[in-house]
This record gives sequence, structure tokens and C-alpha cells, in this order.
Amino acid sequence: MTTQWAGASLAPWLMIAMGEALAQSQGIYTCVDKFGRKFTADRPIPECMDREQKILNPSGTVKTIVAPPKSEKELADLAVQKKKEAEIKAQIEEEKKRDRALIGRYPNKAVHDKTRAEALKEIREVREMAVSRVKELMAQRDKLATELEFYKKEPETVPVILRRRAEENTRNTSEQRQFIVHQDQEVVRVNARFDDELTRLKPQWAQRSTASN
Repeated sequence: MTTQWAGASLAPWLMIAMGEALAQSQGIYTCVDKFGRKFTADRPIPECMDREQKILNPSGTVKTIVAPPKSEKELADLAVQKKKEAEIKAQIEEEKKRDRALIGRYPNKAVHDKTRAEALKEIREVREMAVSRVKELMAQRDKLATELEFYKKEPETVPVILRRRAEENTRNTSEQRQFIVHQDQEVVRVNARFDDELTRLKPQWAQRSTASN
């Protein structure tokens, strides 16, 4: 009888002791709800689920802070933020990859300058050919103008073949001039590309030079 009574009376105290031990190992939760009431418990506090809760060490110092569960909007915003961060990280990695490829292709400024000069030379050579072609077409146009002069008073009598040659000359001249403009734009584009590469390469060349010294 005595043993059974003692066991029955000790059970609640044992449970309390176990609860205190668990609280000490996990920490003490504390918070102030929206009404200004302060709560303390050995587990997450339902009254403060909409706000952060502090977990204290047995000494009373803050062990950690538990943030409230995020709303659907907050979770969506967080997903968008993480996506942006991942895109920025991927972009940075891609730029690093580009830089490694550039330094491999152009180990020094001399190689870069030579490649630029060769690229520009090709464009200018093609442009010069177009300029020469325009000069030829202009000479042809002068000859055609002389022939057409004969039909000035009666333009409706111009032979079909002569009219077609004149129209073809005008069309070809326009195309060649547009091509020349395009080549001039290509020179600007190529120089801009090499200038951008040069900006990225200079720090890498300097870093290599410092490392080699």
C-alpha cells in the first residue's frame, strides 16, 4: 500500500521533472502578444504565432529567435527573390566563364590589338570593293544618261531594254551605298566589342603580371 501510494504521488513530480529537463534542453519560449501580454512556455506559444518568439537559455540569455510562419504572399515574394538571386548568381558565373575564355584567347594586349586590326581590315577591304562598285555604276549611269538624252523629248519611246538597264543601275547603286553604310556601322560595332573586351581583360592581365612577378 505504501509503495503504491508513493508511486502514485511521485508520478506527477516525475513528469514535471522530465518537463523541466526537456525545457532546459530545448530552451524557454517567451513573447509578447498583440495585446501586450507576456508569455513564457517550454514550447511554441500559440498566442504568438503571428510574431517572433525568443528561445532563452536556462541562464536567461537569448538562444535563438523563431520567426512567425510566412503568409502565402511572403512565400511568393521569397520565391521571386530567390529566383532573382539565382539569376544574378548565374549571370556572375557566366561573366566569369566569359572572362576565362577571353584571357585564354587574348593572353596579352598585343594579341588583342592584332585581332582587332585584322577584323577591321577585313571590313574595310569589303567596303573598298563596294566603293569601287559604286564608281563603276556611276560611270555606267553617265553612259545611260547620254543614251537617254536622245529620248528626252519623247520619254515614252525609250526602249524597254534601256529603261531596264537604267532601273537596274539605280537599284544596284542604292544597294551598294546601303552596304557601305552597313560596313561603317560594322566598324563601330567591332570597335565597341573590342573596347568592351579590353575593359574586361585589363584587370586580368594586371593580375597575371602581378602573380608572375
